[in-house]
Amino acid sequence: MIKYKLACDDCETIFDSWFASSKEFEKLKKKSLLACHICNSSSVDKTLMAPSLSNNKKNIKNDLQLDKYKNIKNTIKSYQKFIKENFKFVGENFAYEARSIHYNPKKKSKGIYGNASKKDLKELKEEGIDTQMIPWVEDKDN
Repeated sequence: MIKYKLACDDCETIFDSWFASSKEFEKLKKKSLLACHICNSSSVDKTLMAPSLSNNKKNIKNDLQLDKYKNIKNTIKSYQKFIKENFKFVGENFAYEARSIHYNPKKKSKGIYGNASKKDLKELKEEGIDTQMIPWVEDKDN
């Protein structure tokens, strides 16, 4: 596939179009099958275009973004490891367990973590129960 920037000689509209090959463009042009989508004129031709070149600055920028992503992911993973080692996992019972700890001062429990809906978190906050949401990434690098 090849993309050309085309220009209509009649209405001076400039637009892009894809072709199977440069030969295919020439074949369609010769048969007058190219038409402007604005004025329907068949006086359409290619304009000057800059070739698509590899840009090292762009590649470096993408590499830097990838490095930032990896650093953030590693930081999140280290937080997850700390949480798993120091807190109790309560799964879907997070809201219930948080209320149980909050309203029963005799109940001593190490911190908990688990799953809760946005609605549950909002209700816990309204009740004065401090909760935090953290991103959780699954390790799919096998």
